[in-house]
Amino acid sequence: MAYDGFVTHSIVSELNDKIVGGKIDKIYQPERDEIILLIRVGGSVHRLLMSASSQSPRVHFTEDRRENPMTAPMFCMFLRKHLGGGKIASVSQEGFDRVLRLETECYDELGDLKTKSLICEIMGRHSNIILVGQDGKILDSIKRVDFTVSAVRQILSGLYYELPPKQDKLSPQEADLSKITEALRRAEAENPDTMLDKWLVSAFVGMSPLLARELCFTFADNTKIAVREVDTEKFALHIKSFFERVCGGGFSPCVVTDSGMPKEFSCVEILQYGGAFETLKFDSMSAAADMYYSSRSSQEHIRQRSASLVKLLVNNIERCEKKLAIHRENLEEAKDRDKYKVCGDLLTANLYKIEYGMTSVEVSNYYSENGENIKIDLKPDLSPSRNAQRYYTLYNKAKTTERTSAEQIELAEKEKYYLETVLESVYMAKTRGELSEIREELASQGYIPKQSGKKKQQSRSKPMEFKSSDGFTILVGRNNRQNDELTLRTAYSTDIWMHTKFIPGSHTIVRTEGKGEVPDATLLEAATLAAFFSKAKISSNVPVDYTAVKNVKKPNGAKPGMVIYDFYNTLYVTPSEDLAKKLSAEKYNG
Repeated sequence: MAYDGFVTHSIVSELNDKIVGGKIDKIYQPERDEIILLIRVGGSVHRLLMSASSQSPRVHFTEDRRENPMTAPMFCMFLRKHLGGGKIASVSQEGFDRVLRLETECYDELGDLKTKSLICEIMGRHSNIILVGQDGKILDSIKRVDFTVSAVRQILSGLYYELPPKQDKLSPQEADLSKITEALRRAEAENPDTMLDKWLVSAFVGMSPLLARELCFTFADNTKIAVREVDTEKFALHIKSFFERVCGGGFSPCVVTDSGMPKEFSCVEILQYGGAFETLKFDSMSAAADMYYSSRSSQEHIRQRSASLVKLLVNNIERCEKKLAIHRENLEEAKDRDKYKVCGDLLTANLYKIEYGMTSVEVSNYYSENGENIKIDLKPDLSPSRNAQRYYTLYNKAKTTERTSAEQIELAEKEKYYLETVLESVYMAKTRGELSEIREELASQGYIPKQSGKKKQQSRSKPMEFKSSDGFTILVGRNNRQNDELTLRTAYSTDIWMHTKFIPGSHTIVRTEGKGEVPDATLLEAATLAAFFSKAKISSNVPVDYTAVKNVKKPNGAKPGMVIYDFYNTLYVTPSEDLAKKLSAEKYNG
């Protein structure tokens, strides 16, 4: 992982410089596995993020101001009780591993000064944040680990805290030149074909694959090199020199990006990718880590928070599909309803031929051109007239089924289409606020319960904004409520409205500044955006209808985002994420 022992070492160095002696002013827990400490030092306030997320565990200063839950979680309340107002005594790293210890001095209820440790273990899915008392016993942890989770190491209140099991590796701080040379020679003797980067990871504590490849590259200009291919003494000296530089504070924080998206980060400059990717340099390790994780972790949290909505919507869409299948089958069966009327008419005309108790009767079919005989099944326990009436009843029932099924099919198709538009909005959501708006919409439509009590006032999200190559503003809705707002209230009657034909997607508005016309290039770009922000974003030749806003109407009782329109034209375009990024007036991350 990118957050290795060397990054931890650089973060610890930074924390010692900035927060030792500072006061813990406030404590928040924006996510179930993350806490934020507001530490006041002099006239400055630092936001220290500690995360035990299995996807992105880390510790660093952050500028990200996350929305906090209305009610603080239990662990957050516990930390406030024990650490609130406490002083940061020291920050240290355990054995050059990804274990960071924050020593604090706090007064207890009796007024006695106590030392407590807040420990963050950055260990992938085993990551944890643990509060340890002065006696070395665990007070609590953000993740409680009992025997059912791990038979090797339990993290429970009342147990003595023990460090994670040590690995049989050399510590970069303790490894001298002779130890490094000896380990390298041993590896060459045991398996000379071992790749050098893999050996580095297995030989040294805190060494990540990225850093191992970088050491190989800066030595041999090649990341794919075997142990037997290097000069042992020279490479050992290269490793030792690197360790001395980094452990001595020679950090060069950077983030490697691919088309603007963070790919890797490290406490040293990464050169192995050459000119394939862009390298951004930072003044501090926290700034680099914050930039790297802000985009990745926010999307991960959004994905986790949207999972329940996705499941709800998918289940309801499947329900609609089952309903459609049943009603279509009923509609197909009802198509033969006329045969029941024919049987009823023929039985009525031939009542004299039917006797009580008969199971069938053969009569001439005068509805047929050839007048051939037809056999009609009878109920032996019914009279002749009641048998005829039974077929009329079946005929009327089939007519009712046909009418009802047609109505239900129309309703189910509209509901399915609506749910698919909401699902597309969930996939497009980039912030917690956008997901909240979608939840409110679903609650208003009865798909989820409405929240009781006073709700925290949230600012509404704004439509995505783009600028065409001709300079025209293009607005794209993020969800159905925003689509209604954009089309029915924000747009002028002369603006151009766009939407994918029969495909769930966003309403797209082209501002015409009252002219009602725009260049063909702008029309094509706007249609491409409308196709990209739809269910057909990975398709080609997507039909996009466009018309003046004045031709768009919302029927009474229609669900959010649902409109009708006329006097339209259709363009066929291929969605393009590159165009969306190029025309975006805001930072866009697909």
